[in-house]
Amino acid sequence: MTNAMELYQMLPKTNCKKCGKTSCMAFAVALMAHELTPEDCPPLKEEPKYKENYEKISGLFKPSEGATETGLIVHEDLCFGCGNCVVACPPNVANDPYGVGSGNAPTNPNKLVLTVEDGVVKAQNLGECRRFGKNKILCNGCIVTCPVEAIEFV
Repeated sequence: MTNAMELYQMLPKTNCKKCGKTSCMAFAVALMAHELTPEDCPPLKEEPKYKENYEKISGLFKPSEGATETGLIVHEDLCFGCGNCVVACPPNVANDPYGVGSGNAPTNPNKLVLTVEDGVVKAQNLGECRRFGKNKILCNGCIVTCPVEAIEFV
């Protein structure tokens, strides 16, 4: 994934405000936060001289299609259900301290963000994920503990 400055370099840089943002840099930051899409920039989408950059930016966000509200993607074809992510997830530990928080089987699976079902990790209760909502943080506990990189955030 790219960063806001790299996105900004591909934008028209006219600060036209047609997207509703005060500047192209603010638009780039909104793109990174998935608050807006490349289609929300009329000059980028409609003017032929920006066509190549529009296609590049749109391509950058294609992998995020199908992602959850937090940007979480579980590659089920890679996951083998080790459960490392389940016990490393801070909201899981907080919501089930005597179950997954202690390395045991879940005592209340309905409160967990990540669970293992049929040998594959599943995401649920994404409102509990630290990457969700207004005060989200860039937690990566589930990613760094996955030995096969089956989890990513986009």
